[in-house]
Amino acid sequence: MDVLVIGVGGHGQVVADILLAMRAAGDADVNPVGFLDGNPNLQGRVFLGLPVLGQDQDLNAVPHDAVIVAIGDNARRRRLYEHLLRAGEVFANAVHPSAVLAPGVILEPGCMVCARAVVNTGAVILADTILNTGCVVEHHNRVGPHAHVAPGAVLGGECVVGEDALVGIGATILPRVRLGDGCVVGAGAVAVRDVAPGITVVGVPARPR
Repeated sequence: MDVLVIGVGGHGQVVADILLAMRAAGDADVNPVGFLDGNPNLQGRVFLGLPVLGQDQDLNAVPHDAVIVAIGDNARRRRLYEHLLRAGEVFANAVHPSAVLAPGVILEPGCMVCARAVVNTGAVILADTILNTGCVVEHHNRVGPHAHVAPGAVLGGECVVGEDALVGIGATILPRVRLGDGCVVGAGAVAVRDVAPGITVVGVPARPR
């Protein structure tokens, strides 16, 4: 399956690296062919051995079987994902070989699971969600769609992370806490109770900013 990576920024290169690692580990279904990016100054450049093949509007001119939207910002990633979904695109998942996913974990299309992430039994990861480096998603969580669990964050058992939510670097979410759509849990914060939609919380324990 030839996969185009949409976005060649820092996160896009991480996702490309994951796809290359999957191929190197023997996943014959994954073949990253290059990037598309809206920045015209990047056209023709090569990152991680993969070329920038065009801008977003060049998608139909580049042969591919699937895409993955590799943009860290939730809102931008969601808009592009939904546009491509309406256009009939197929979405690949990028799951690093060092990530640990329990049997039966549900991973919807377009998700990115980075190196050393752990996803335990009963978890459901909805479309276009990022589980970043070294995060822990405990048992029976429901995460996303279009959410981002940042590096080193830990979600206790039976948590719910809403659409477009961001769990910051090193944050901790206690078991059964619900994070509303579009909320932000700041880096290093500890959420001990539910967080309302659209609210940013910081500190230990986490409180609205």
